[in-house]
Amino acid sequence: MKSLEELRALREKMKSQTDNRSVASGDETVIKVGMATCGIAAGARPVLDALLDEADKRNLHNVSISQTGCIGMCRLEPIVEVYKEGNKYTYVHMTPEKARKVMVEHVVNGNVCKEFLVGENS
Repeated sequence: MKSLEELRALREKMKSQTDNRSVASGDETVIKVGMATCGIAAGARPVLDALLDEADKRNLHNVSISQTGCIGMCRLEPIVEVYKEGNKYTYVHMTPEKARKVMVEHVVNGNVCKEFLVGENS
């Protein structure tokens, strides 16, 4: 970095990238997988892979899947947050099989998988 202008440009670029991942708007669904050390140790990587695979198989272009850091509920890992239609759903104790079910039932068909939500089984 050689100037203040370069720093400002970098700041704006990073700000726009994080703003794009924050919440879902319209018909877009945003999915975040907790990938801090606790999530990874609990099996979040295969959960993330299952979500990505399912979205790819179904050719879902209105779904954004990303990883995030610590969500703050380590004992409930792996955790998947789904932002859809202005609401946030926190799925806990996820497995690849549960992740695929959430993708099909909730994201595609609009039926919340209540049995996997925080508070329902935690």
